Amino acid sequence: MMGNDSSERTVIRIAIASRLLLLTLIIFWRSLVPPYDTSASINPNCLFSPINHSNPIKFPYTASLIEDSIVWDSVYFVRIAQCGYEYEQVYAFWPLLPFCIFALSKTVFAPLVPLVGFRAVLGLSGYVLNNMAFVFAAAYFYRLSVIVLKDKRAAMRASILFCFNPASIFFSSIYSESLYALLSIGGLCHLMSGAKNLSTLWLALSVLARSNGVLNAGYIGFQTMHQAYDAAYYKKRVYLAVQILLAGALRCLCICLPLFIFQAYGYLNICHGRSTDELRPWCKSKVPMVYDFIQSHYWGVGFLKYFKVKQLPNFLLAVPILSLALASIIYYAKLRYVVFITLGFRGFKASPVDKSSSPLLLYVEADTMSRATNLTSENTSKITQEDQTLRRRRQTISDKDLVKLPSESRSLDKEEYLTLTLLPFVLHLGFMAGVAFLVMHVQVATRFLSANPPLYWFATSLPALSEYGKRWGYLIWVYCAAYILLGSLLFSNFYPFT
Repeated sequence: MMGNDSSERTVIRIAIASRLLLLTLIIFWRSLVPPYDTSASINPNCLFSPINHSNPIKFPYTASLIEDSIVWDSVYFVRIAQCGYEYEQVYAFWPLLPFCIFALSKTVFAPLVPLVGFRAVLGLSGYVLNNMAFVFAAAYFYRLSVIVLKDKRAAMRASILFCFNPASIFFSSIYSESLYALLSIGGLCHLMSGAKNLSTLWLALSVLARSNGVLNAGYIGFQTMHQAYDAAYYKKRVYLAVQILLAGALRCLCICLPLFIFQAYGYLNICHGRSTDELRPWCKSKVPMVYDFIQSHYWGVGFLKYFKVKQLPNFLLAVPILSLALASIIYYAKLRYVVFITLGFRGFKASPVDKSSSPLLLYVEADTMSRATNLTSENTSKITQEDQTLRRRRQTISDKDLVKLPSESRSLDKEEYLTLTLLPFVLHLGFMAGVAFLVMHVQVATRFLSANPPLYWFATSLPALSEYGKRWGYLIWVYCAAYILLGSLLFSNFYPFT
């Protein structure tokens, strides 16, 4: 995972430091402030398992400290890891994190069970797993940022902000955010590097971590559309375009497949073999989806259902992250209007000298271009023939129609920030922000959007993009620091937070 890039090693060290800081704050606030709800340690016996690991333990105080820290949704993840899917409502929590926690507790941390008990070991496994996953996610975030932004210093700034993002408390708790961030960002990094099959696997696993992972299929779809267009329009190879479309559709299906498998698992456990009178309402639907039913029935999630006066404080809590998301989307759409509304099919035109040199290669072969851009004078001789050909292709595109690539000797300016490569990330962010505001419990937006790279790319590029960027940059850092302190205080002590 760790490459030879010293900047990447720096990002890893900063990520580790940020997790140690969060864990320290959790311990500090829990020792200083009494919890609002003291029911965290309650652990009824599993409904279906004959073994409940209730044997005497040697260090009950340590076990109590760990179990008392399992709060909010962490209770569900640990319970699923211990007992499986017992109740209908627990199907709102996806299986990858509980499975990994269970596997870790049965292997690496199995010797600790006689010392602190099985549930405490499950909690410890969750903390270790998620904090390690975040460190690797930060490393992949840096790699992806280098590929997209073509600027190591900008990638470093964005990665540091990601390490101290406002939803940091959830990345260090027993929540699925860290695992999802690792799989989604890592999958996108592999996609931009050209490893499509590996990327498909990672993005499919991200669906098992969080349901919104299915939206990552959009990146494959975006790339597929542009590659097919390039093959059909510029290269005049219709058969190749059809092949590209079929391969892309298959990859998208593979990414979405875990969603349907998990819903089928829920249907078999809850609906299959029961009489009509015993069936739950969702079991009778033409397309039985337990997840959708749980979100609507138990949590009241739905279009505009959260728009109530009493929920105003929660809207205020989500204002910073939604404002940052909206600003980044508007900024891109305003300066790349044609590109934005045409999904990148217009606004970047190839030179009439060589119509086969599609500017869509900016996205399709982004990794090759980034390697060519970042080469120094000492290793120029190592440029491959493919890189040289691609450079000649880029030179045939008019400077006024194509965003120039930045050199490492200066920071991003507004033209370099707004490459075509950024478009699918902006579209993905826009859709998720819209869902968070109009459909979900809006206070969840802070952690729901926290794994979206454009937020950090835009925020850390503000000094170069805006006249008042430095002032906004300070404000963003204050916002992150405030949410880290507030989140570690409230969340860890079972008080309401995002």
